[in-house]
Amino acid sequence: VALKRMLNFNVPPVKNSTGEPVWKVLIYDRFGQDIISPLLSVKELRDMGITLHLLLHSDRDAIPDVPAIYFVMPTEENIDRMCQDLRNQLYESYYLNFISAISRSKLEDIANAAIGANAVTQVAKVFDQYLNFITLEDDMFVLCNQNKELVSYRAINRPDITDTEMETIMDTIVDSLFCFFVTLGAIPIIRCSRGTAAEMVAVKLDKKLRENLRDARNSLFTGDTLGAGQFSFQRPLLVLVDRNIDLATPLHHTWTYQALVHDVLDFHLNRVNLEESTGMESSPAGARPKKKNKKSYDLTASDKFWQKHKGSPFPEVAESVQQELESYRAQEDEVKRLKSIMGIEGEDEGAISMLSDNTAKLTSAVSSLPELLEKKRLIDLHTNVATAVLEHIKSRKLDVYFEYEEKIMSKSTLDKSLLDMISDPDAGTPEDKMRLFLIYYISSAQAPSEIDLEQYKKALMDAGCNLAPLSYIKQWKAFAKMASAPTSYGNTTPKPLGLFSRVMNTGSQFVMEGVKNLVLKQQNLPVTRILDNLMEMKSNPETDDYRYFDPKMLRGSDSSVPRNKNPFQEAIVFVVGGGNYIEYQNLIDYIK
Repeated sequence: VALKRMLNFNVPPVKNSTGEPVWKVLIYDRFGQDIISPLLSVKELRDMGITLHLLLHSDRDAIPDVPAIYFVMPTEENIDRMCQDLRNQLYESYYLNFISAISRSKLEDIANAAIGANAVTQVAKVFDQYLNFITLEDDMFVLCNQNKELVSYRAINRPDITDTEMETIMDTIVDSLFCFFVTLGAIPIIRCSRGTAAEMVAVKLDKKLRENLRDARNSLFTGDTLGAGQFSFQRPLLVLVDRNIDLATPLHHTWTYQALVHDVLDFHLNRVNLEESTGMESSPAGARPKKKNKKSYDLTASDKFWQKHKGSPFPEVAESVQQELESYRAQEDEVKRLKSIMGIEGEDEGAISMLSDNTAKLTSAVSSLPELLEKKRLIDLHTNVATAVLEHIKSRKLDVYFEYEEKIMSKSTLDKSLLDMISDPDAGTPEDKMRLFLIYYISSAQAPSEIDLEQYKKALMDAGCNLAPLSYIKQWKAFAKMASAPTSYGNTTPKPLGLFSRVMNTGSQFVMEGVKNLVLKQQNLPVTRILDNLMEMKSNPETDDYRYFDPKMLRGSDSSVPRNKNPFQEAIVFVVGGGNYIEYQNLIDYIK
């Protein structure tokens, strides 16, 4: 909503205006691109009158008679380039939107450039948009994509980090969270664990919200914000969790569709990039191997199959793709019939939109054909993505890893020794083995003896593993004040439903023999448990000493005693150091 408002020159778009939109160009930097691309497709941009969208630092030609909307970070080089655009008189008028708040001095730089270029009247508006975060789902956002290593777990937990570096990281995180709440139009109540990076974020965010509220004239939380009235009168809870409370989950191999895609494929900002293997058609002997094609697919909110199955265990996904395919095949004759009615042979979809004969036959064909073709597109997409995931599962035995790790984390008896798993040359990449061992190491109540550890190390090295992560986790475990009790993950294990081959009919696309058909049992991960305690105001040693901040309260009442005793209706969970799709899915299941 905020982006659409910005693209409409910062006036809310009118629903029923019949007129053509104003044609305009959109100029963004990489940050702006990352924020817009998961939310608005090129077609949606065009519907809003954006004819061209260009990167700020690309070579752009002057288009003297159109307005330009800029959407960029207020960095030194971006501002220089904007001043240059003003001097070169590239566009008719300029709407400058900054992703994050611009400083006074930089604003003056632009003003000076505008005066120098005699373009003051052309700079129509300058806005701070407070949109410095990337929304990937209706209920999920990340801070950034371009410089994500700046705020990563590693950046925050480096042993040699200086205080000033830490300040910078915390400010970056706080800036994004602040933007998020400005856009939401709500002031949260903040809870966080003590003595962690999460606490530093909480203190800074509380201060920033307070300062903004105190300046009542310029506060961003009064009056006509977008979010006004979006929420119930009750304020949301913001739970700031530190990644260090649970390092096993991010290492854990997973079994649900979205998390698997993220773990084994190249999946960023809702787009998955695949290399198409053309190994299926056997090429004649001596023929050159075909070049691999790179394909990318967008997995979006409008993809009904994805929305329905992104949290399902993989076997279920494979089965559903198969069912969809069969139901489509039943309609395939219908597609052929519709195409012949419309006089289209082959795949020429351009022709479909050109036809406008008004016979009844055509009308029904015109309305149902695009729908069927879209269905086919989604089936093909998920067949390809699921097949790519399946190849990883089979070649790396990820089902075995997943099941074994679940057993370790839930302290149940193991059916084969860890050493055998690590030394099995057919199971998994060196990284898979390292992840498995780290989970074992993190989850074990007492660390393995030195003799055992040496044996494991040797096996890991023989498997080609880099042992650096282990030495970090060793220090981390020694240092963690969790000596009292390691994090518990509930005591449930996935139930195998027998092998796949029985479930899948023989005509299936997916050759599943030997892959275990595991079903997940619902159990709350540490992050979800913490949220549950804090939302429902339960007393629990895990969260009792969490700090409590209410930016609306006057100073001097900073206590960890919660003011309100009622459970919260809405909550935002943010993991400092990075959450993951396993936890996201777990939270969604918990809400259900």
